[in-house]
Amino acid sequence: MAKPISLTRPNIKFDWQWRAYFEMTKPKVVALMLLTVLVGMCLAMPGALPLQPLLAGMIGIGMMAGAAAAMNHLIDRQIDAQMARTYNRPLPKGKVSANKALVFAISMAIIGFGILYLWANPLTAWLTLASLLGYAVVYTSYLKRATSQNIVIGGLAGAMPPLLGWTAMTNELHGHALLLVIIIFTWTPPHFWALAIHRRDDYAKVNIPMLPVTHGIEFTKTCILLYTILMTLACLLPVLVGMSGPIYFVSSSILSSIFIYKAWQLKYADRPGLAMNVFKYSIYQLMLLFIALLVDHYFWV
Repeated sequence: MAKPISLTRPNIKFDWQWRAYFEMTKPKVVALMLLTVLVGMCLAMPGALPLQPLLAGMIGIGMMAGAAAAMNHLIDRQIDAQMARTYNRPLPKGKVSANKALVFAISMAIIGFGILYLWANPLTAWLTLASLLGYAVVYTSYLKRATSQNIVIGGLAGAMPPLLGWTAMTNELHGHALLLVIIIFTWTPPHFWALAIHRRDDYAKVNIPMLPVTHGIEFTKTCILLYTILMTLACLLPVLVGMSGPIYFVSSSILSSIFIYKAWQLKYADRPGLAMNVFKYSIYQLMLLFIALLVDHYFWV
């Protein structure tokens, strides 16, 4: 009697590969980034957003951000295999080969660039490409392994999304968009250094010169507190220039005060797991901060 043909095995393999490729794009990071893109778009326009640059901007920037994330997975695959936080990623586990990951990343980048260039504007396409190269090449390939200030210098590439959203709508650079970049730029070091404290031994094992490895945990805690204060001042800039009003001011003040308090606790009243708690809070803080910008903008409009 002939054995029945199984139709489930190929489907399982396809699902497994699809999930692996999707994981390489760092969807949670890209989702937060696209929120800041959307806020940049909305703040650039006094009324309703035109549909074509909205869709082209969100899709194109999202694809190029996913491509940058996939390139990060590819470049870091050897150190990822040795770190507890990343050993289970698709490349170290052999779910995706290096060649396929490279083709996937380049294809995503080309398609995303084309969408932005043709249906948003060339300025946004080139700025997004510069951000991709800044993150995937300058930061991941060089700065990450070269200096303890890697996340400070390389953080500029990750701070670009609201500017990209702004240019997608207006096809021009504007000082208000740069203020949003400054906020994310000053937010990035305390956000990432908190994670680096939690994963200090992992970074030391693979010889990545994160600040807790090169200068010690106590020094890093001091830097987190000081940068959090600097970020708080940066968050006030939209109010000072008249870009945002009282809703954002109150929200920003509360969110920043909590961040400062948590950074102060990390420095002077540390306890197990607090560094990771600070890291997680920083994600919610940035998300709520940009939502407050959005609410404030449309309330006054």
